[in-house]
Amino acid sequence: MEIFQEYLPFLLPVLIIQLGLLVAALIHIFRHRTYRVGNRVIWVVVCVLVNIIGPVLYFAIGRGDE
Repeated sequence: MEIFQEYLPFLLPVLIIQLGLLVAALIHIFRHRTYRVGNRVIWVVVCVLVNIIGPVLYFAIGRGDE
């Protein structure tokens, strides 16, 4: 348990960033119908299962032109 407390100052900001990116990506996915690559189901699965990298990938290559 002490090891967890040592890493808590590092893990808490990472967790907050992860949740923020995930929520922002999911909101954008469900509000828009066009994507450069893939479809809605693929991007939801990627964002939820690939953690921090999934939402970053969506915003970098999956988001369609507005």
